[in-house]
Amino acid sequence: MEILNAFVVLANFVLIPAIAYGSQLALGALGVTLIYGILRFSNFAHGDTMAFGAMIAVLVTWWFQSMGISLGPLPTALLALPFAILGCVGLLLLTDRWVYRFYREQKAKPVILVIASLGVMFIMNGLVRFVIGPGDQKFGDGERFLISAREFKKMTGLHEGLAIKTSQGITVIAAVIVVIALFWFLNRTRTGKSMRAYSDNEDLALLSGINPERVVLITWIIVGALATIAGVLYGLDKSFKPFVYFMLLLPIFASAIVGGLGNPLGAIAGGYIIAFSEVMVTYPWKRVLSYLLPESMEPSGLVQLLSTDYKFAVSFVILVIVLLFKPTGIFQGKSV
Repeated sequence: MEILNAFVVLANFVLIPAIAYGSQLALGALGVTLIYGILRFSNFAHGDTMAFGAMIAVLVTWWFQSMGISLGPLPTALLALPFAILGCVGLLLLTDRWVYRFYREQKAKPVILVIASLGVMFIMNGLVRFVIGPGDQKFGDGERFLISAREFKKMTGLHEGLAIKTSQGITVIAAVIVVIALFWFLNRTRTGKSMRAYSDNEDLALLSGINPERVVLITWIIVGALATIAGVLYGLDKSFKPFVYFMLLLPIFASAIVGGLGNPLGAIAGGYIIAFSEVMVTYPWKRVLSYLLPESMEPSGLVQLLSTDYKFAVSFVILVIVLLFKPTGIFQGKSV
């Protein structure tokens, strides 16, 4: 029973939160890696793109809630998601037309596009704060838990209870569906194969008749959808606060680079590696160890390697180590 109680505590505070957070990072990192692989620059505006898409979802959700429209036990934000994706894709296409297309036509170096994306990042950040404000915004509704700790204790008779939030369940299911759909699109459709060919060899792709502007258009549409879904899922799981999405840029970039920039499979693996690392390093292990160790050996302290205030530092350290010793990442992406 003690081992079971230890496993329930571990699942409750490490495994389930890390899987949900890793799914959100993986979706964010997929957007970064698609931009890097196809448009060939690091998009520093991706975190604020997620914030913009999530902001539209929050506003539409509030509108639906004011009219009494809901999905019952599920969050109303799921109904608002298509509108948010459309809004976010529209903004990205306008940004490409007004900013990035000029530099593409000039054959500018990737570093110029990176600097341009920094400018876009500040503009998006200011726009989101201006529209919805810098504070914490709640927009989740419906049933809060799929399984509550009290119900779990009653069912199993264990001392510890397992709680799974609805947002965590939705995050994992949505991430699986989106990833399967994305890989099917990239590997089975003509447009997806064109995008892969353009990513592998731009000159050869142009000689074979692939329309580069169509590839760019589809890439931004997919990136807008991925960013919005990731942003909304993160907001439902935690809360919506514009500055947090700006800070998420570090673990998202770390996920993409650890897995291998330009490699979609690597982005997914990197997301879970970063998420588990952050959660495991900042979790106080005293409660788990108290079930596993003899009473005489129970730790007196929290057994916490790093405070949660510094969880993004874990991403930074992993990022530095990977860049120093394996810049192509685990799945042999493009070096940075």
